[in-house]
Amino acid sequence: MIWRVLADHADTMQEQHLAQLFASDPQRFNELHCECGPLLFDYSKQRLTGQTLANLFELARQRKLDEWIRRLFAGEPVNCTEQRPAMHWALRLPPEATCTVKGQDITAQVHEQLGRMDRIVHKLHAGQWRGVTGEVVTDVVNIGVGGSDLGPLMVSEALCDSAMPTSSRLTVHFASTMDGSQLSQLLRTLNPHSTLFIISSKSFTTIDTLSNAETARQWLQRTLGSRSGLLHCHFLGVSSAAAKMTEWGISEENQLQIWEWVGGRYSLWSAIGLPIALTVGMDGFRHMLAGAHLVDEHFRTAPWGCNLPVLMAMIGVWNTNVLGINAQAILPYDGRMKHLPMYLEQLEMESNGKSVTRDGAPVEQSTCPIIWGDVGPNAQHAFYQLLHQGTEAVTCDFIMPARRYRETHGQPVEELAAQHELAVANCLAQSRLLALGDAALADPDSMPSYKRYRGNQPSSTLLLDELTPYSLGALIAMYEHKVFVQSVIWEINPFDQWGVEMGKRLAVDTLARIRGEREELEGVDSSTAGLLRRILG
Repeated sequence: MIWRVLADHADTMQEQHLAQLFASDPQRFNELHCECGPLLFDYSKQRLTGQTLANLFELARQRKLDEWIRRLFAGEPVNCTEQRPAMHWALRLPPEATCTVKGQDITAQVHEQLGRMDRIVHKLHAGQWRGVTGEVVTDVVNIGVGGSDLGPLMVSEALCDSAMPTSSRLTVHFASTMDGSQLSQLLRTLNPHSTLFIISSKSFTTIDTLSNAETARQWLQRTLGSRSGLLHCHFLGVSSAAAKMTEWGISEENQLQIWEWVGGRYSLWSAIGLPIALTVGMDGFRHMLAGAHLVDEHFRTAPWGCNLPVLMAMIGVWNTNVLGINAQAILPYDGRMKHLPMYLEQLEMESNGKSVTRDGAPVEQSTCPIIWGDVGPNAQHAFYQLLHQGTEAVTCDFIMPARRYRETHGQPVEELAAQHELAVANCLAQSRLLALGDAALADPDSMPSYKRYRGNQPSSTLLLDELTPYSLGALIAMYEHKVFVQSVIWEINPFDQWGVEMGKRLAVDTLARIRGEREELEGVDSSTAGLLRRILG
């Protein structure tokens, strides 16, 4: 059995430290890295050899990975619990591509919505969108949660250096918390006459989003009155539920569509990404789509030995299922990517945090590890102590752009370039020390034990040429396909999230008790009952 082969191979690998592997093979980097467009994936600091990869590819063959990739790109219902295809990749197709599923021209639908986005973005950037009292809109607030917030927020922050010159007159904000804290703080600073709200919700039933949307509507009505055209001038909607948007009060011309085959955490490529387009312009948004499409084609066609998503995924399977490493840190060494760890937490753990196979049986292997992380310099002063000298094994993804600050961006280029060099130096040094331990030091034997480094902590480095819409699109698509590959190996469905649903249902019942609509506490556990009594006073 291939799992037995991998386990036996791991027994031989346990005796080899990464420092030994590098010392015995001066060409290790050349053999264990590959590239795709603007991305370089270095996995030479992983605890593996060519034989490890050969064994992992045999596992992928036995799990029929090639067939599952074909099914994904054929639009088959790979989301088996909801009987839907997963076609986020179709959102990235160029206009000349052909994609027809069940008689529907998917490419035409996608590009029709991109055209609608284009018109909205142009109107706002040109200062032609006015509020109900005639003032030019200067602030746009995206109201969403989960995939309708994390993706647009992460990308908009990451691409701040690619912002359109005209975006200086337009500020994009984000509100997602159900307690209203983000929105209430925003509303104190915004002018209702010049504020536009985007309500982003695939189902248009998400209580977190609709509660914030209702607060925004009441704020406008309280300050501007119930004027005719108020909702038309101050609200846009993005959803698959057009009727629900209309019922809420969003006019048809202010509605953008997504489709049932777009999962929430895969939706930033759709009209859910409108805040991104408002930041970088539609040309920038299309470049991001093009970068993702490059990786789609690479994933679909490249041999596994040089296929970035497949390599990344199978190395993750090796770490999680064979080496028993159940935590992975995401460590971007660029402050613009500060939200990337949280975005990938959702992408990976909501997708592959499953314990039941597609056939309804308990899984036989561990599935998704715990994903966590922070911007590298902050992380160095927070949890690197554990990485270097703690008792837990953690695998790390180091992510950084090779180049930055070729233009001044309003500051002396020499100073900023020097800071980027400092970040790159720290990224490379930390990954080297994690891998080699004492072997990276000049005279480790003279050090006391509390200053020694065990090393042998595996990591990969993802190097972007520069952080641009194109390279970021490629990076995100690579992680998306990595998640899919791992789901195939673990025989789970990565495109549903039933683990999220029951907690929401219980919250509705609990809300009724808090609001006095249900007084009895019968059937509630003693902890919840005690806390409710304390809250209700």
